[in-house]
Amino acid sequence: MHFLDQAKIFVRSGAGGPGAVSFRREKFIEYGGPDGGNGGKGGDIVFEAVPGLNTLIDFRYTQHFRAERGKGGAGANRTGHGGEDLVIHVPVGTQVLSDDKEVVLADFTEPGQRVALLRGGDGGRGNASYKSSTNRAPRQHGPGWPGEEAWVWLRLKLLADAGLVGLPNAGKSTFINAVTNAQAKVGAYPFTTVRPQLGVVSRQGREFVVADIPGLIEGAADGAGIGDRFLGHIERCRVLFHLVDASGEDPIDAYQIVQGELDAYGAGLVDKPQVVALSKVDAIDAKAAAKLQTKLAKASGGEVMLLSAASGDGVEAVLDRLEAAIGPKAPAAEEKSGDWSPL
Repeated sequence: MHFLDQAKIFVRSGAGGPGAVSFRREKFIEYGGPDGGNGGKGGDIVFEAVPGLNTLIDFRYTQHFRAERGKGGAGANRTGHGGEDLVIHVPVGTQVLSDDKEVVLADFTEPGQRVALLRGGDGGRGNASYKSSTNRAPRQHGPGWPGEEAWVWLRLKLLADAGLVGLPNAGKSTFINAVTNAQAKVGAYPFTTVRPQLGVVSRQGREFVVADIPGLIEGAADGAGIGDRFLGHIERCRVLFHLVDASGEDPIDAYQIVQGELDAYGAGLVDKPQVVALSKVDAIDAKAAAKLQTKLAKASGGEVMLLSAASGDGVEAVLDRLEAAIGPKAPAAEEKSGDWSPL
């Protein structure tokens, strides 16, 4: 199943049912009178976050959602049946935005969270409600109020504890495969990862979620490469894990390119706590790795770790550092790791 993190849909709540015009005519009852009931209320449009969903692909094929309208009233003061609410299930981490993407209408961060986005129209009044001392036989009724409608955007943002960033082929997919049961694609060419990957690290009685996004290149904020579209998936991460390829032409420049793209994207990504590591250190000798570590530590202003996910060197130390950066209150992972496809 394909991964989709944005979708535009049309939603409309149900209109209210019309009120009834009716008069009571019963044998042996001397005085009749109006007894038309009110119309039923239209159904609401309700969004609900549910576990087990991790893509918006279903909304590519179904884009129009309409709640049931209320039924009309009837005689004997019977109120019409209310329209059923239409509940739209979305993955945890989904945001509902206005048509122009300027306003966040709802933000789902927990399973079971529900938001009634559009309210159904109220039912119209039956003629019995118009009866008065001066109008004993009213024939007017209300037609029912219309429902609300809107085009909205759904945007899925990954909920994870640690987000992996770096240039293409920095070793992010190899790392997530080594520490989780994810099966990210690994290849010796740029942009092997073309959609986010999710994995759960389980160690020492604790779990935390790691997210891998496609690699960034210079100009990603302006649309170069795959662009910065997937950076939204790490906006809510507690810590960023920045991998720099030690075997690359200029690791220091590679680090600065990614930092520049994080800064250009905004949303506070450049200010998030970061763990920086030189990856693929098994491809160079120890002296060169130590020299690069010193230079990168000076450029980043913090500790730089040495890592080889392929051989396993430094993996445990990195996981310890990530756990410390995430903090003691990281939520237990509820998502299954691996490629993004519905359960």
